[in-house]
Amino acid sequence: MAFLDSDFFQPLDTALVSGDPEAIRAAASAFNAADLAEFIEHTHDEDGDHGLRLLQSLPVELQAKVFGYIGPDMQRIFARLIPNRELAGIVTDMSADERADFFNILDENQQHALFQSLASREREDLRRLASFEEGTAGALMTSDYAVVSSGMTVASALALLRNTAPDKETIYQAYVVDQDHCLLGAISLRNLITSAPRALVDSLMATGLVSAHTHTGQEEVARLISRYDLIALPITDDDGRLVGIVTYDDAMDVAEAEATEDIHKGATVGKLDTGLKTASPLSLYRSRVQWLVILVFANIFTGASIDHFQQTISSHIALLFFMPLLIASGGNAGAQSATLMVRGLATGDVTAKDWGMLLGKDILVATGLGLTMAAAVTVVGVVKAGPDIATVVAISMLIVVLMGSIIGMLLPFLLDKLQFDPATASMPLITTIADVSGVLIYFTVASVVLGL
Repeated sequence: MAFLDSDFFQPLDTALVSGDPEAIRAAASAFNAADLAEFIEHTHDEDGDHGLRLLQSLPVELQAKVFGYIGPDMQRIFARLIPNRELAGIVTDMSADERADFFNILDENQQHALFQSLASREREDLRRLASFEEGTAGALMTSDYAVVSSGMTVASALALLRNTAPDKETIYQAYVVDQDHCLLGAISLRNLITSAPRALVDSLMATGLVSAHTHTGQEEVARLISRYDLIALPITDDDGRLVGIVTYDDAMDVAEAEATEDIHKGATVGKLDTGLKTASPLSLYRSRVQWLVILVFANIFTGASIDHFQQTISSHIALLFFMPLLIASGGNAGAQSATLMVRGLATGDVTAKDWGMLLGKDILVATGLGLTMAAAVTVVGVVKAGPDIATVVAISMLIVVLMGSIIGMLLPFLLDKLQFDPATASMPLITTIADVSGVLIYFTVASVVLGL
């Protein structure tokens, strides 16, 4: 839930003011880990001691869960405030993937200090997970998965799961591996419970699993989980050995992060390392200034186009009245087409080979839109400036909308072909191109129709 209702956390506030650890733990027991993390992040701005005191008052297992929900900026702050031994206890109880994510945001000195405080098992697991490139399945996966060996009976598999379940991310599905730990298949907990104790897991397991490689991009991992409605996606190494899983909740986080990045790119905003609330003015400035400066110079072409047609404008000053309307229409049509194409490419609904078919469809749709808008603006043109200007405006509207739509549709495909993110075909970029082409089209049509 959003942190909006202060009454919701009133018992927690009261307990923290009292300073009684038992009262704090009792009050905290009424909230889940995600809400406690939100409370800690919110109160840090108002009273930093409250957030830290709450975290340190919780049982270690709950501390680990809450710490996993806290944002990276706050995690860095707490990493400096919490003693190494206490921090190591929290990190040990965190899930393997969250532990690796936290380790990666620390500076070198903090990483060394934390590494030395961990047990050898956690060190090895952390070293392995932290070694994968950011943005890949290897960096996203967790090693806390349930596994049984080929040749086991159902009774043996259940006994094994009973012993290992507390340390696993999910046990609703156990993976079957051979003696080299290569992935053979998976068996659901339902099948294990309902099958005869002496039955072999090999006869019950599902084969032909959807899986990914450690180097697979996290966006593709999220797409696979969504497409096949998976609880978790197994991740294998170069030799086909099972090395981890990516769970659906991590895939949801990836999908949210990717969507946010695409939205930012669509508005020519660079990537932010932190959230908007915690981002510094300097980082916000850097994320926005580059494209704004580029677009300033791009808009010079619009001015140059207007300057080139000074004689046409001076002869028919009424043309200026319709210029913003035409330019905006072309930009809006282009932005609509670009948005549809960028999203289609991102979801896999369309691919680069579909561009020919989609171009024909877009021309048909854009022609219909252009004719409709031309008919609407013709009435205004006749009333405002007479039939000649109305003809210029109507023809220009049709061509401008058609051109804007084609540019908006083709630019994402072109960027995808050049190995750039199609989301870079942003709305400001599309509208700037549409502005320049719109001015040229408008005054060229005016020059021809009006005989100038």
